[in-house]
Amino acid sequence: MKDGKKVILCVDDDNDILDSLKIILEKSNYTVYTACSAESGLRKYKEVCPDAVIVDLMMEEVDSGLHLTKELKFIGNNAPVFMLSSSGDNLHETTDYNELGLSGVLQKPITPEHLIKLLKSKFHDVSH
Repeated sequence: MKDGKKVILCVDDDNDILDSLKIILEKSNYTVYTACSAESGLRKYKEVCPDAVIVDLMMEEVDSGLHLTKELKFIGNNAPVFMLSSSGDNLHETTDYNELGLSGVLQKPITPEHLIKLLKSKFHDVSH
């Protein structure tokens, strides 16, 4: 938390996606940090210790989002991690969310209402 607000780290190589996530989340009273690559996302994670992470599956390299997620799990991340993917629901057929430490997969384009509802439910679960 920062200034009484939950901190969300968004990692995506598409600046338009990052900008829209930032607007949606800040409007809902979250503090948002962004990174445009898996490498910079890992650095930012260590710097800000976010309450949740939203990471794109395919960024500078195919599956770089999965590699970032595995690295976060390796270093002991306890924050919910959501994979943002245009592959969407098909991803669960080839990927075990729990093995990666994912809290879920979000299908692009995600609606603001769905995103906020999901985060609120996850934070509610964590606090109890």
